[in-house]
Amino acid sequence: MTNSEMPHRATAYWTTAKEQGELRSEDLPAPEPGEAVVRALYSGISRGTEMVVHRGAVPPRVADEMRAPHQEGDFPGPVKFGYLSVGVVEEGPDEWKGQRVFCLSPHQDRYVVPVAALTRIPDGVPSQRAVLTGTVETAVNALWEAEPKLGDRVAVVGAGLVGGMVAALLRTFPLQRLQLVDIDPGRKKLADTIGVDFTSPEDALDDCDIVIHCSASQEGLERSLQLVGDDGDVIEMSWYADRKVTVPLGEDFHARRLSIRASQVGMVARSRRHRRTNADRLDLAVSLLADSVFDAFLTGQSAFEDLPDVVQGLSDGSLEALCHVIEYPQDSGRHPENPA
Repeated sequence: MTNSEMPHRATAYWTTAKEQGELRSEDLPAPEPGEAVVRALYSGISRGTEMVVHRGAVPPRVADEMRAPHQEGDFPGPVKFGYLSVGVVEEGPDEWKGQRVFCLSPHQDRYVVPVAALTRIPDGVPSQRAVLTGTVETAVNALWEAEPKLGDRVAVVGAGLVGGMVAALLRTFPLQRLQLVDIDPGRKKLADTIGVDFTSPEDALDDCDIVIHCSASQEGLERSLQLVGDDGDVIEMSWYADRKVTVPLGEDFHARRLSIRASQVGMVARSRRHRRTNADRLDLAVSLLADSVFDAFLTGQSAFEDLPDVVQGLSDGSLEALCHVIEYPQDSGRHPENPA
């Protein structure tokens, strides 16, 4: 077998069992027509969803619906999971070669995907920031669900990565009031950085037109129902996985005719589904990342080889992060921001 016929190798992160993960080497298939080989530059860890996978907490009833686009294996494991990858096209159609791209792909140093699965990264968006594309897409979808209007009063409950991202987008809307609500006073620093009013749950203003709930807590959902005005909507972005949540439906929910509406990024929001594709939504999301305010969400970086320890640290709380970035080894002479 000649060198050109030797199979390429790749290294990927696998969740092997509950709270266990490792890097595994595997053969990389040759690209078929219409496919590309992508060399990873960075990937981001989606702390909420990926920690659910790491803990083996994906409910069997929705295991198929919660599969990532390029996942391998099945829940609870072994499974190759992840969906915030940025890289450069090494092989593929001529118009794609050398392009920086975002892909909903697991943590892997090289991978083969259809070019239809790739989103070009605009020149004004740094590669590290581009790992947030999938999270911005989630936030965009939620705002399409919520449909905020001129002069609305809006509260975002939960100032983690997703809640903070929603608030960052909403700050550009012509609202009468926008508050980012969290029990952790340390989140005020994030709110100040992105230019949003921060408040504790007990001090949050009520009679909101829309409340977007992102705290993934029973208490946060209960407070959201108290903050939204009569006949108002609570947009529920939290994924509780296998946790049971009790909601006081006999209080505000029933008496004030409230609605709780789920927002999940797997499908384009109903109000846009007939006019926007998933690819359209991703193109919009990555274009919004030209705004440097989103750098506030990049709160740590580690080498690819350290990924198993990083995931465990995020899971047990010894490592704090909004979005922790994983950096992949680079070919000599190629800088991540000028990879071609």
